[in-house]
Amino acid sequence: MARAALFDVDGTLVDTNYLHVTAWWEAFRQAGHDVPMQAVHHAVGLGSDDLMDHLLGTGRDHEEGAAISTAHKVLYGQYFERLPALDAAGDLLRTLAARGWTVVLATSASGPELDALRKALDADDVIADTAGAEDVDEGKPAPEPVERARRLAGATREDSVYVGDSVWDMEAATRAGVPVIGLLSGGIPRADLENAGAAEIYRDPADLLARLDESLFGSARRDG
Repeated sequence: MARAALFDVDGTLVDTNYLHVTAWWEAFRQAGHDVPMQAVHHAVGLGSDDLMDHLLGTGRDHEEGAAISTAHKVLYGQYFERLPALDAAGDLLRTLAARGWTVVLATSASGPELDALRKALDADDVIADTAGAEDVDEGKPAPEPVERARRLAGATREDSVYVGDSVWDMEAATRAGVPVIGLLSGGIPRADLENAGAAEIYRDPADLLARLDESLFGSARRDG
């Protein structure tokens, strides 16, 4: 029976959340919108359209939204060649793969952005598949990204674990019926992740790796 280790990428495996905050803040500013960085930070993890709906309201100008999204892509794209993987992120994926887990990414990124994230992570040798923004009709917090990633791994809900850093990750996994681990590496408070459904909380990938045997990944059901 397959066992699925499902991962978000931004803020979970690659240290990009604050780069996204800066890029979105500047994109909004260029369009004449004063959106506080704290609000942007808490919206990171949503797909572009959902993020703008969340911050500007569903009655926003969608033609303007396309320009804002493009500006964000251009601004964020300046960092593609120097995106930093979080400490031990690749080692965590390789350890799980060596233990028989099928590693699949479930992310709001796609295209060149996803390529840049995977290059930064440098773990393609153990990543079995990816469920990106272009592969689903609804992004997080809808359950579809997690469900698609789980199906790609060929695992049941009971034999899957999802790891993310945002409340949207926690909600998506919970709605998909998959146990979820929260990481603090994206900057979201512990209480917010717990309230959104996190079963366990770790500081970052290195902390999860160091405590892997006591985590959901080390449970008797999955290691037996």
